[in-house]
Amino acid sequence: MKIAVDAMGGDFSPREVVKGALQAAMEYGISVILVGDEKQVFAELDKSDTGGLVSVVHASEVIGMGEPPAVAVRRKRDSSIVRATQLVKDGEASAVVSAGSTGAAMASALIYLGRIKGIDRPAIAGVLPNEKSFSLMLDVGANVDSKPVNLLQFGIMGYQYAKKIMGIDNPRVGLLSNGEETTKGNETTLAAFPQLQNAGINFIGNVEGRDIFSGGVDVIVCDGFIGNIVLKAGEGMAFMLLKMIKEEISKSWLAKSGAVLAKPALKALQKRLDYNEYGGAPFLGVNGVSIICHGSSKAMAIKNAVKLARDSVDNCLVEEIGASLVNMEYREAGGSVE
Repeated sequence: MKIAVDAMGGDFSPREVVKGALQAAMEYGISVILVGDEKQVFAELDKSDTGGLVSVVHASEVIGMGEPPAVAVRRKRDSSIVRATQLVKDGEASAVVSAGSTGAAMASALIYLGRIKGIDRPAIAGVLPNEKSFSLMLDVGANVDSKPVNLLQFGIMGYQYAKKIMGIDNPRVGLLSNGEETTKGNETTLAAFPQLQNAGINFIGNVEGRDIFSGGVDVIVCDGFIGNIVLKAGEGMAFMLLKMIKEEISKSWLAKSGAVLAKPALKALQKRLDYNEYGGAPFLGVNGVSIICHGSSKAMAIKNAVKLARDSVDNCLVEEIGASLVNMEYREAGGSVE
């Protein structure tokens, strides 16, 4: 297996990207293809022993964060994200990882990898910490407007991801709404509710915003507009809480003394809230493994994203999603998948 990594994507590329990819290669025994300006990439690699696990593919262009994604992907065919995605299409890599423009990463995946049969709109799946472990939310940004059938497909894809990658035997899937009652919601969620009920997954009904972090649901289904707001609001809340804790500790010597004893617990809390621990978000629904990282990802996030890409390939995530859609069609036709 080889994982293609966009070496020029992100705020700290290529240094942190190369560093993280190399860490993943050495720690997990993953072969990595770094795609980008070979002069800059080799300058970073010269500092370390790659152990023969890292190779470089030159790309002369980079798609900036402010460029129109679809247009840039078509015009800049020798950009690092396009070349990395093409490696997956051509069978030279098993997955692609990028911390660059999310729009460009999605456009590249759609153009070069295409959709899984039965998926109308792929979704970005984000991992959120909860009281017990983690929850998966999708969509968190790929689609600002969704139809009921899209929410249905998000639920199926999220169920398979939580089962195969997060290791949850029978993930609980909830539809994000403004109340738990079946009569609550807008036109889209009201129409999606019965479709999710009949999807052959563990659908537990509507869930509210407070349920996202309680640990009572494993997969939260919503459109990308709402999901992106929730994700960024949660990220902002985490930063605020950590900052407030530090400020309160610094106000008195007694608090500082207590902080010394509480240091291990505070570090554990920071780790649970740190997006770098999750690596990246999978772009589910495309016919290949594509992992999108935060633009400010450093080496740890890149390393974890490469591992996530490997795990997704190892667990045949794309194939499992496709099989679920086939089974659902068969069930709707009156058959049984048991």
